[in-house]
Amino acid sequence: MKTYRTLLFDVDDTLLDFKAAERLALRLLFEEQQMELTEEIEAHYKHMNQGLWRAFEEGGIDRDEVVNTRFSLLFKEYGHEVDGVLLEQQYRSYLEQGHQLIDGALEVITALQGGYDLHIVTNGVSKTQDHRLRDSGLHPMFTNIFVSEDTGYQKPMKEFFDYVFARISNFDPQQALIIGDSLSSDIKGGQLAGMDTCWFNPIGKENDTDIVPTYEIRTLQELYQILGIQRG
Repeated sequence: MKTYRTLLFDVDDTLLDFKAAERLALRLLFEEQQMELTEEIEAHYKHMNQGLWRAFEEGGIDRDEVVNTRFSLLFKEYGHEVDGVLLEQQYRSYLEQGHQLIDGALEVITALQGGYDLHIVTNGVSKTQDHRLRDSGLHPMFTNIFVSEDTGYQKPMKEFFDYVFARISNFDPQQALIIGDSLSSDIKGGQLAGMDTCWFNPIGKENDTDIVPTYEIRTLQELYQILGIQRG
C-alpha cells in the first residue's frame, strides 16, 4: 500500500455541498428581482454556468468574464436587462451563507488532520471560499487554503499546482494525493502535476472521458481504506 503524507482537497461538492448553497443563493437572487426561479431556468443557468467555468479552466476566458456576465446573459434570455456585476455581488453575498457539509466531511477531516498535511485547492473566489470554510468549521484543520483567484491560475493548469507545491514545506508529489469531484479539474490537474488522484463520485456518474483516476470513491469514509487507516 502506498504511503501518502500530503492530502489536497477540493471544496465544492467534495467537502461542502455547493449544489445546496447555489440553490439557496439563486432563489434569494430571483426573489430580489421579483422573478420566479423555475426548474427550467435553474437547469438552464447551471448548464450555461458550467460552460463558462469550463472555458475558464481551459484558459479561454478569465474569471471576471465568467462571474460578471453570467447573470446578465441569463436574465437577458428571459427578457430582463440587469447589471451583471451588481447581481454577481448580490449572488456572492447569498452564496457565502451556504456552508452545508458533504456527508462525512467533518468526521473524515477531523480524523485525518493529526496524521497528514492537509491543504485546500479550489477554483473560485477567495472571499467566498474562505467565508464558507470558516462557517463550516473546516478552515482551521487545513495548513493552507489555495484559491485560483489568489494564485493567478486555475485547476487543472500545471501552473496552479506549481504555485501550490512551492508553498508546501518539503513537498513530494510522490507522497501526495488530490481528492476531488471533477475529472476535468481535480483529476486531470493532479495527473498533469504528477500526483495520484482520487475521484469523489458519490452518485456513480459514468466516466466517459479518457481521464482515469488512481482511485474512485463513493463516500469520503472510503479514504480510510486508501490511506490504510483502521477505524473501529
